[in-house]
Amino acid sequence: MDAHNIDFTDIAPYDESQFRGAVAKMVSEPGFEHAIRWILPDTDYPKFVELLTSCNNKHEFQTRVMANFLNELEKKTTAGVTASGVENVAKDRCYTFITNHRDIVLDASFINLIFLRNGMKTSEVAIGDNLLIYDWITHLVKLNGSFIVKRNLPTRQALDSARQLSAYIHHAINKKHESIWIAQRQGRAKDSSDHTQESVLKMLGLDGGGSLAENLASINIFPAAISYEFDPNDYLKAREYLLRHRDPEFKKSQHDDLFSMETGLMQYKGRVHISFANCITPLLTAIPPKTDKQEVVHQICHHIDCGIHSGYKIYPINYVAYDRAFETDMYKERYTDEEARNVEEYIERQLDKVEVTDVTTQERGFMRTYMYMMYANPLRNKLLASGSC
Repeated sequence: MDAHNIDFTDIAPYDESQFRGAVAKMVSEPGFEHAIRWILPDTDYPKFVELLTSCNNKHEFQTRVMANFLNELEKKTTAGVTASGVENVAKDRCYTFITNHRDIVLDASFINLIFLRNGMKTSEVAIGDNLLIYDWITHLVKLNGSFIVKRNLPTRQALDSARQLSAYIHHAINKKHESIWIAQRQGRAKDSSDHTQESVLKMLGLDGGGSLAENLASINIFPAAISYEFDPNDYLKAREYLLRHRDPEFKKSQHDDLFSMETGLMQYKGRVHISFANCITPLLTAIPPKTDKQEVVHQICHHIDCGIHSGYKIYPINYVAYDRAFETDMYKERYTDEEARNVEEYIERQLDKVEVTDVTTQERGFMRTYMYMMYANPLRNKLLASGSC
């Protein structure tokens, strides 16, 4: 597929020629002002608008506006954002960073914050159009270097969209010389058991002009793991689990998505760690040319999962949750009695937030078990990776 013949306007981030006009549209929307005053109540809004309108491009926007915002968010809602393996990321190469997906907004934002702190270029970020609930959100994400993934399309349109998206990603890396970030799956793993969806790799491999392995090798896939000590959305995921248990046809509303974004953004996450594995291009180029396409996909999913699972940072809550979920005391040496009590009390407080009518004792038990599994699964997958990677 020749990317020169494809129009990326509807999905690509804003370029410099569009930048100031898009900022002007965004700040003119009452919803944007309302959101900023809610998220940053101490901000002098007119001065903030003045700062925004003085930015001419993504770099200025990210270094003068977003970096300050993320630094403040780190102070207010985390116990610190740390990273390991940054030395594995070459400053003169462009990568497709593929990570597990915990938070709708912050996964890629915290990775880019690490890059800014290390004097590295930020990556462009894939974001689903289901989250673009208001025009100002669309403007904001495209100003911040996000490109759009179209969701829930009829089959024919979905294939055209996948081709456009694949072509854009190859174009971004090989022509624009920009790294990109994409989650290993559509939507977050509700139980925090992270596994790469084959459809993501098949989409990435649609463009490039070679075999699937060659096409994927050309975009330098680089797995990384994101570990949040606490997931502010854990009780919302438990609520969704219960509602799906009651009604298999249950679907979240736009309001649910927006509330999840707000909760993940503003509530406490504890310690946050990002672990960069290594670029897997050498592994892809070693795949024999005549290897069956499905086997290629299977191998690459395995390499990505290994890079992510091996990189999890394990916190006391993960050890306690594992012992509770599997009714064992295997990890009792890894946490104190006080830490165990704190985890149990935290889980109960989160369950108390679930707003569903007539929750039975049995249903609360379902959700409790689900939440313990949610926090146990990163440890479980790390253990499995140690034996299979």
